[in-house]
Amino acid sequence: MKKLVVLTGSGISAESGLKTFRDSGGLWENYDVMQVASYDGWLMDRELVLKFYNERRAQLKEAKPNAGHMGLVELEEYYDVYIITQNIDNLHERAGSRNVLHLHGELTKARSTGDESLVYDIGYNSITIGDNCEKGYQLRPHIVWFGEPVPAIEEAARIVSTADILAVIGTSLVVYPAAGLIDFTQNDIPLYLIDPKEIKAPSYRKVDFIKEKASVGVRILKEKLTGSK
Repeated sequence: MKKLVVLTGSGISAESGLKTFRDSGGLWENYDVMQVASYDGWLMDRELVLKFYNERRAQLKEAKPNAGHMGLVELEEYYDVYIITQNIDNLHERAGSRNVLHLHGELTKARSTGDESLVYDIGYNSITIGDNCEKGYQLRPHIVWFGEPVPAIEEAARIVSTADILAVIGTSLVVYPAAGLIDFTQNDIPLYLIDPKEIKAPSYRKVDFIKEKASVGVRILKEKLTGSK
């Protein structure tokens, strides 16, 4: 069975009602991105950062996977599908995808500020000041903030390097290091870009552009790859 690797971004979750900061001029749900998604922001105002992610967690609880997520699950009947996502939500898992790697962390987890190996599943519960790990350190969102290293990037590069087909869905390909993953694929494998906006692709690659939102684009991708609707 051929290996289909799918790199997903905020565009696929937007259709489930999860707003993004992709085109918002540095704002995310009316918050300054650097105040709530950077380590400096955490040091300046922990309560604000925790409030922001508590709100995102409550929003995620009400969100549901959309046709884009479900279509990727359907492709598992035909391909060995691996999803590498820049999103911090759990909609791929809730849709039923079996192989999901989160580059930027997971909203439904918390980790220790004193021992990064201590990570806890918290579901949709809030984190507050005074919620500590077993070693007594404050818990923080298990999110990769701007300026922090991306621990999963090496595993992502390994997965991409063994792909027979690569599909990129709902991401602008401007946020690194995730955007650089395309460079780890074999140059001759099929590359699909699904996004309603114009996405700049590597000039040296032959790309099949599907200029549709994720829910429609994944259906078209499935037709192209399997011949079935």
